[in-house]
Amino acid sequence: MSSSILPPQDEHLSTGWEPDVPAADSLVRQAVLAHASWAVAPARRAGQPWYDGDTWAGGILGDRGPITNWIIPKQPVDPAEVIASVDRELPRDVPYLFVSAWPTGDLTPYGLALAGHPPLMMRFPGTPITPPATDLEIRRATDESTLVDAERVLIEGYPLPELQPYEPGSLYSPTFLADDTAVWVAYDGTSPLATSVAHTAHGLTVVENVAVLPQARGRGAGAAITWAATIHHRTQPAALTASDAGQPVYERLAYQRLERWTVWVRP
Repeated sequence: MSSSILPPQDEHLSTGWEPDVPAADSLVRQAVLAHASWAVAPARRAGQPWYDGDTWAGGILGDRGPITNWIIPKQPVDPAEVIASVDRELPRDVPYLFVSAWPTGDLTPYGLALAGHPPLMMRFPGTPITPPATDLEIRRATDESTLVDAERVLIEGYPLPELQPYEPGSLYSPTFLADDTAVWVAYDGTSPLATSVAHTAHGLTVVENVAVLPQARGRGAGAAITWAATIHHRTQPAALTASDAGQPVYERLAYQRLERWTVWVRP
């Protein structure tokens, strides 16, 4: 069959997901690869198990709580193949989040439970807004003490019951802080009440681990702590996967819904 719009038969037609395609080929690819870096980098620095291949990436920071460990498919491949590879490459008796940019079908036969289809939201640099106000003092974590404060707020404010009662080092080791990863904490005096993380990779900032303790709600803490992470790299777009409760906050910060992702949990 011939047609003026058909390419030559020997021409490679890129899907946009081959390993050698630049990260900036599309915003979604950029977000997928930046989240893959987020999954791997903290575990690699901490000397914990990690894997980064052509089709998926993941890291294991602990043996409790799925948010501790992330698995990110990097291509639209069969999720069952990824799960089988995870079992070969990483410890098998730990929980994890399986975060896919693509619909997956039913993964319950593989021991996973559906957590939802949160929207990937992005904010683009230069979008004018009035910065959110709060009466709390927002500081960047630069030492072990402030990192412990951030970890406690995340575990108690998110909340993460699997990691309670809180024990320092359950999620953040001293190696968590790095050039590519910044942690923010909001204080009322000496009391830490909110936290967020900014991880940068492939020209994009991933905003993660946003948590606010109940005593800080209604004080603009959620918006302000998210904003601190969002503008850590002012010239980059920022991305996050949003909860239902968080979406109105992120929309006020000029985040826009891009598409829905699919999140499964291996308990």
